[in-house]
Amino acid sequence: MEGSQSLEEHPYIPRDLKLPGFVPGVLSQSTIIGFYAVSSLLVVSTIFVLSGRSPKRSKTERWLMCWWAFTGLTHMILEGYFVFSPEFYKDKTACYLAEVWKEYSKGDSRYAARDAGVVAVEGLTAVLEGPASLLAVYALATGKSYSYILQFAISLGQLYGTAAYFITSWLEGDNFAASPFYYYAYYIGANASWVVIPTLISIRCWKKICAAFQVQGQKKTKVR
Repeated sequence: MEGSQSLEEHPYIPRDLKLPGFVPGVLSQSTIIGFYAVSSLLVVSTIFVLSGRSPKRSKTERWLMCWWAFTGLTHMILEGYFVFSPEFYKDKTACYLAEVWKEYSKGDSRYAARDAGVVAVEGLTAVLEGPASLLAVYALATGKSYSYILQFAISLGQLYGTAAYFITSWLEGDNFAASPFYYYAYYIGANASWVVIPTLISIRCWKKICAAFQVQGQKKTKVR
Protein backbone atom coordinates (compact mmCIF):
# COMPACT_ATOMS: atom_id res chain seq x y z
CA MET A 1 0.00 0.00 0.00
CA GLU A 2 2.81 2.39 0.82
CA GLY A 3 4.32 1.96 -2.64
CA SER A 4 1.00 2.56 -4.42
CA GLN A 5 0.23 5.54 -2.22
CA SER A 6 3.61 7.09 -3.00
CA LEU A 7 3.05 6.41 -6.69
CA GLU A 8 -0.21 8.43 -6.59
CA GLU A 9 1.02 11.28 -4.41
CA HIS A 10 4.47 12.23 -5.70
CA PRO A 11 4.42 15.35 -7.92
CA TYR A 12 6.88 14.16 -10.54
CA ILE A 13 6.71 13.23 -14.21
CA PRO A 14 6.31 10.54 -15.43
CA ARG A 15 3.39 9.79 -13.14
CA ASP A 16 4.21 6.09 -13.07
CA LEU A 17 7.64 6.79 -11.58
CA LYS A 18 8.00 4.45 -8.61
CA LEU A 19 9.26 6.13 -5.44
CA PRO A 20 8.35 3.81 -2.57
CA GLY A 21 8.35 5.63 0.73
CA PHE A 22 8.17 9.08 -0.82
CA VAL A 23 7.60 11.86 1.72
CA PRO A 24 6.29 15.20 0.36
CA GLY A 25 8.42 18.28 0.91
CA VAL A 26 7.70 20.43 3.95
CA LEU A 27 9.44 23.70 3.11
CA SER A 28 7.80 26.08 0.64
CA GLN A 29 9.35 26.96 -2.69
CA SER A 30 9.95 30.55 -1.54
CA THR A 31 11.73 29.33 1.61
CA ILE A 32 14.00 26.97 -0.31
CA ILE A 33 14.93 29.49 -3.00
CA GLY A 34 15.14 32.37 -0.54
CA PHE A 35 17.57 30.56 1.75
CA TYR A 36 19.75 29.56 -1.19
CA ALA A 37 19.72 33.12 -2.55
CA VAL A 38 20.60 34.68 0.80
CA SER A 39 23.35 32.13 1.48
CA SER A 40 24.82 32.65 -1.98
CA LEU A 41 24.69 36.43 -1.59
CA LEU A 42 26.46 36.13 1.76
CA VAL A 43 29.26 34.04 0.23
CA VAL A 44 29.66 36.34 -2.77
CA SER A 45 29.61 39.56 -0.74
CA THR A 46 32.09 38.19 1.80
CA ILE A 47 34.55 37.09 -0.87
CA PHE A 48 34.16 40.34 -2.79
CA VAL A 49 34.86 42.47 0.30
CA LEU A 50 37.82 40.38 1.45
CA SER A 51 39.33 40.25 -2.05
CA GLY A 52 39.26 44.05 -2.20
CA ARG A 53 41.97 44.32 0.44
CA SER A 54 44.63 43.92 -2.22
CA PRO A 55 44.92 47.02 -4.47
CA LYS A 56 46.67 44.93 -7.14
CA ARG A 57 43.65 42.71 -7.68
CA SER A 58 41.30 43.79 -10.48
CA LYS A 59 37.52 43.80 -10.17
CA THR A 60 37.34 41.02 -12.74
CA GLU A 61 39.55 38.83 -10.60
CA ARG A 62 37.46 39.66 -7.53
CA TRP A 63 34.25 38.65 -9.31
CA LEU A 64 35.93 35.47 -10.53
CA MET A 65 36.85 34.62 -6.94
CA CYS A 66 33.19 35.13 -5.99
CA TRP A 67 32.05 32.84 -8.78
CA TRP A 68 34.48 30.07 -7.93
CA ALA A 69 33.58 30.23 -4.23
CA PHE A 70 29.87 30.13 -5.04
CA THR A 71 30.07 27.35 -7.60
CA GLY A 72 32.56 25.34 -5.53
CA LEU A 73 30.35 25.34 -2.44
CA THR A 74 27.28 24.58 -4.55
CA HIS A 75 29.01 21.59 -6.12
CA MET A 76 30.33 20.23 -2.84
CA ILE A 77 27.37 20.87 -0.52
CA LEU A 78 24.23 20.68 -2.65
CA GLU A 79 25.36 18.26 -5.33
CA GLY A 80 27.48 16.32 -2.90
CA TYR A 81 24.44 15.72 -0.71
CA PHE A 82 22.47 14.46 -3.70
CA VAL A 83 25.18 12.03 -4.74
CA PHE A 84 25.61 10.51 -1.30
CA SER A 85 21.93 10.57 -0.23
CA PRO A 86 20.18 8.19 -2.64
CA GLU A 87 16.94 8.15 -0.67
CA PHE A 88 16.54 11.88 -0.04
CA TYR A 89 12.93 11.67 -1.22
CA LYS A 90 12.14 9.61 1.88
CA ASP A 91 13.44 12.24 4.30
CA LYS A 92 10.96 13.11 7.07
CA THR A 93 13.08 15.62 8.98
CA ALA A 94 12.60 18.61 6.65
CA CYS A 95 16.37 18.62 6.09
CA TYR A 96 17.03 21.63 3.87
CA LEU A 97 19.29 19.75 1.44
CA ALA A 98 16.71 16.99 0.98
CA GLU A 99 14.02 19.62 0.47
CA VAL A 100 16.10 21.27 -2.25
CA TRP A 101 16.23 18.07 -4.29
CA LYS A 102 12.59 17.21 -3.69
CA GLU A 103 11.76 20.62 -5.11
CA TYR A 104 14.27 20.56 -7.97
CA SER A 105 13.05 17.12 -9.04
CA LYS A 106 9.85 18.84 -10.16
CA GLY A 107 11.97 20.27 -12.95
CA ASP A 108 13.88 17.04 -13.59
CA SER A 109 12.53 13.85 -12.03
CA ARG A 110 15.70 11.98 -12.98
CA TYR A 111 17.09 13.19 -9.67
CA ALA A 112 14.38 11.53 -7.63
CA ALA A 113 14.66 8.45 -9.85
CA ARG A 114 18.44 8.30 -9.35
CA ASP A 115 19.15 8.21 -13.07
CA ALA A 116 22.62 6.69 -13.56
CA GLY A 117 23.77 9.39 -15.96
CA VAL A 118 22.73 12.20 -13.65
CA VAL A 119 24.34 10.57 -10.63
CA ALA A 120 27.59 10.06 -12.56
CA VAL A 121 27.74 13.68 -13.76
CA GLU A 122 26.85 15.08 -10.35
CA GLY A 123 29.30 12.74 -8.62
CA LEU A 124 32.24 13.89 -10.73
CA THR A 125 31.14 17.50 -10.33
CA ALA A 126 30.91 17.28 -6.54
CA VAL A 127 34.11 15.31 -5.98
CA LEU A 128 36.38 16.90 -8.59
CA GLU A 129 35.05 20.27 -9.71
CA GLY A 130 33.92 21.38 -6.25
CA PRO A 131 37.35 21.25 -4.57
CA ALA A 132 39.01 22.47 -7.77
CA SER A 133 36.78 25.55 -7.75
CA LEU A 134 37.86 26.42 -4.22
CA LEU A 135 41.46 25.88 -5.31
CA ALA A 136 40.79 28.44 -8.06
CA VAL A 137 39.80 30.96 -5.38
CA TYR A 138 43.13 30.36 -3.65
CA ALA A 139 45.03 30.54 -6.94
CA LEU A 140 43.47 33.91 -7.80
CA ALA A 141 43.98 35.24 -4.29
CA THR A 142 47.67 34.37 -4.26
CA GLY A 143 48.43 35.02 -7.93
CA LYS A 144 49.52 31.46 -8.72
CA SER A 145 50.90 30.83 -12.19
CA TYR A 146 48.52 27.93 -12.77
CA SER A 147 45.43 30.07 -12.15
CA TYR A 148 44.35 30.42 -15.80
CA ILE A 149 44.99 26.80 -16.70
CA LEU A 150 43.04 25.65 -13.65
CA GLN A 151 40.08 27.92 -14.38
CA PHE A 152 40.10 26.85 -18.02
CA ALA A 153 40.08 23.16 -17.06
CA ILE A 154 37.25 23.54 -14.54
CA SER A 155 35.17 25.61 -16.95
CA LEU A 156 35.54 22.99 -19.68
CA GLY A 157 34.54 20.33 -17.16
CA GLN A 158 31.44 22.31 -16.20
CA LEU A 159 30.50 22.82 -19.85
CA TYR A 160 31.03 19.14 -20.59
CA GLY A 161 28.94 18.10 -17.59
CA THR A 162 26.13 20.51 -18.45
CA ALA A 163 26.14 19.35 -22.08
CA ALA A 164 25.95 15.71 -20.98
CA TYR A 165 23.12 16.63 -18.61
CA PHE A 166 21.02 18.26 -21.33
CA ILE A 167 21.86 15.78 -24.09
CA THR A 168 21.00 12.68 -22.05
CA SER A 169 17.65 14.25 -21.16
CA TRP A 170 16.96 14.99 -24.82
CA LEU A 171 17.90 11.45 -25.86
CA GLU A 172 15.54 10.04 -23.23
CA GLY A 173 12.59 12.12 -24.41
CA ASP A 174 13.07 15.36 -22.45
CA ASN A 175 9.89 14.76 -20.47
CA PHE A 176 10.88 14.96 -16.81
CA ALA A 177 9.37 18.27 -15.69
CA ALA A 178 6.10 18.53 -13.78
CA SER A 179 5.04 21.61 -15.79
CA PRO A 180 6.44 24.17 -18.26
CA PHE A 181 7.11 26.49 -15.32
CA TYR A 182 9.41 23.99 -13.61
CA TYR A 183 10.99 23.09 -16.93
CA TYR A 184 12.07 26.66 -17.69
CA ALA A 185 12.64 27.84 -14.13
CA TYR A 186 14.57 24.83 -12.82
CA TYR A 187 15.79 22.69 -15.70
CA ILE A 188 16.74 25.59 -17.98
CA GLY A 189 17.05 28.63 -15.72
CA ALA A 190 18.89 27.05 -12.80
CA ASN A 191 21.51 25.57 -15.13
CA ALA A 192 21.97 28.56 -17.44
CA SER A 193 24.73 30.07 -15.28
CA TRP A 194 26.85 26.95 -15.76
CA VAL A 195 26.70 27.48 -19.52
CA VAL A 196 27.16 31.23 -19.85
CA ILE A 197 29.76 31.92 -17.13
CA PRO A 198 32.11 28.96 -17.84
CA THR A 199 31.99 29.90 -21.54
CA LEU A 200 33.07 33.47 -20.78
CA ILE A 201 35.77 32.29 -18.38
CA SER A 202 37.07 29.76 -20.91
CA ILE A 203 37.39 32.48 -23.56
CA ARG A 204 39.17 34.81 -21.14
CA CYS A 205 41.59 32.12 -19.95
CA TRP A 206 42.29 30.99 -23.52
CA LYS A 207 43.27 34.54 -24.46
CA LYS A 208 45.45 34.92 -21.37
CA ILE A 209 47.23 31.60 -21.94
CA CYS A 210 47.81 32.36 -25.64
CA ALA A 211 49.15 35.81 -24.77
CA ALA A 212 51.55 34.30 -22.23
CA PHE A 213 52.89 31.81 -24.77
CA GLN A 214 53.23 34.56 -27.35
CA VAL A 215 55.31 36.67 -24.95
CA GLN A 216 57.43 33.62 -24.10
CA GLY A 217 57.99 32.98 -27.81
CA GLN A 218 59.06 36.57 -28.41
CA LYS A 219 61.58 36.37 -25.54
CA LYS A 220 63.10 33.21 -27.02
CA THR A 221 63.38 34.90 -30.40
CA LYS A 222 65.21 37.88 -28.91
CA VAL A 223 67.62 35.61 -27.04
CA ARG A 224 68.55 33.82 -30.24
